[in-house]
Amino acid sequence: MSAAESAVETIQREMTIFARRARASAGRMHPELSLVSYTLLGHLEEQGGCRATDLAAHYALDKSTVSRQVAALERAGLIERRLDPEDHRVQVLHLTEAGREILAQVTRSRRAAFRVRLAGWPEEDLVRFAAYLERYNADPGETGAD
Repeated sequence: MSAAESAVETIQREMTIFARRARASAGRMHPELSLVSYTLLGHLEEQGGCRATDLAAHYALDKSTVSRQVAALERAGLIERRLDPEDHRVQVLHLTEAGREILAQVTRSRRAAFRVRLAGWPEEDLVRFAAYLERYNADPGETGAD
């Protein structure tokens, strides 16, 4: 096995561990907010609101999956639907004040957990790691990756 093949296997294994840890820690950050819910709330905040179909497309999720998540977030009072001012046939999802508060709380908790985990890393390693993650998570159309 080449060094590159071995590295790809290691990356796959470590990314799986990372994802498992993220899912497991989500409940500790806020017991009622799953990792998926946190991610959707973050996207709504970044975008200033969007349609449920936009969420499904952005995260490559089935519309029914997003619909269930959106319904749960609405029941919890974390998001609300508003008519699109440009097209009144369309409903746009927006964070409520409670949604903004919980998102901010969980974001602070997650950042604190990352700071603890990365506390012993030299600054240049942190900067390099951040750049690698941005590169890895870049739009596949930009990098040519699948």
